[in-house]
Amino acid sequence: MEVTEYMNKLGQQARKAGREMSKADSGKKNLALIKIAGALENNRDALVIENQKDLSAGKANGLEPALLDRLELSLKGIDSMIEGLHQVAALADPVGEITDLSYRPSGIQVGQMRVPLGVIGIIYESRPNVTIDAAALCLKSGNACILRGGSEAIHSNQAIAACISEGLQAAGLPTEAVQVVETTDRAAVGALITMNDYVDEIVPRGGKGLIERISQQASIAVIKHLDGICHVYIDGKADIEKAVNIASNAKTHRYGVCNAMETLLVAESIAAEVLPLLASLYIDKGVELRGCLKTCSLIPECSRATDEDWDTEYLAAILSIKTVADMDEAIEHINQHSSGHTETIVTEDYTLARRFLREVDSSSVMVNASTRFADGFEYGLGAEIGISTDKLHARGPVGLKGLTSLKYIVLGDGHIRV
Repeated sequence: MEVTEYMNKLGQQARKAGREMSKADSGKKNLALIKIAGALENNRDALVIENQKDLSAGKANGLEPALLDRLELSLKGIDSMIEGLHQVAALADPVGEITDLSYRPSGIQVGQMRVPLGVIGIIYESRPNVTIDAAALCLKSGNACILRGGSEAIHSNQAIAACISEGLQAAGLPTEAVQVVETTDRAAVGALITMNDYVDEIVPRGGKGLIERISQQASIAVIKHLDGICHVYIDGKADIEKAVNIASNAKTHRYGVCNAMETLLVAESIAAEVLPLLASLYIDKGVELRGCLKTCSLIPECSRATDEDWDTEYLAAILSIKTVADMDEAIEHINQHSSGHTETIVTEDYTLARRFLREVDSSSVMVNASTRFADGFEYGLGAEIGISTDKLHARGPVGLKGLTSLKYIVLGDGHIRV
């Protein structure tokens, strides 16, 4: 079957299944999630065997160690997927929730009801666990989904897809509610992102190249973020111990994640005290430091930062540091160079903290906390479908509510407009 024809068939089936999912009650959706978890439990060995096929092929094709690490599906990873399904099942179902119901002068009641988006296309790379995360959130929010994983994970994703199908069937829900694309042909992505008749939203998860391509070529609305250029600003009124712990954790907890700090901003009044302490920690952990002239004068091991550094998501053990006059300069720098992902202020001044929250234009803004908390699980959303730095529809970690929309409802009792 030709790729476009195949993808259109998936789209037709997803649209039909999406209508069924929008009517499914919470009990049935939760049962499906539990049954899928059971299928994963019962097929552990098969999942590992299929994953080994992908790992072997990846090594033969020269896949980088970091990508092989993301690709690996260990027994611990299967445990995490099972636990994630149970966590999503335990979350409140947002579908059908009615808010802001109020009487109008005419006597009618007007409110808003939360409803599924319909059919969601999700395009991702490497990580097989995304197949479960995406399926779980889409099912619980009453959506159907078409999942297109990377070709490097084709065996793993098909094995997981079989478990999902088994769980849906056991719960009496359409198996077409979650369809994992079986072809590795790149043309499938081009078809998926232009299937306006069948798909309501596209979510790309992966590297900047993938997300840029999807954003430019899709004719369907896209939930996305391109970069995670996150900042920590240490204010002149910061607690030194808090500042050191937060700035260390934000950078060194994990390097290759979108919520890791890439630029540290430090108020000039506290820089001589805090920067040598942090530099010692960073250097011990092998972090390369790049800074402005003032920063380099306080940290001998620091090399001069270029203009490009302030706009770079390193995803590595590299950190740019700038000493700023005050919070005004810090906010100006953030709003100019940030990707709109996550920013943190460390301060004991409540008034300054409130200003920072109000004036910094990013999807997550924090006070006295590591940027590493910008995560759907940490926000109590269960698994997340991704992070959105857009300002319309969903912003920040996208969980269940981010996969729904609102429609107005009107309640009357024979009311007519006069």
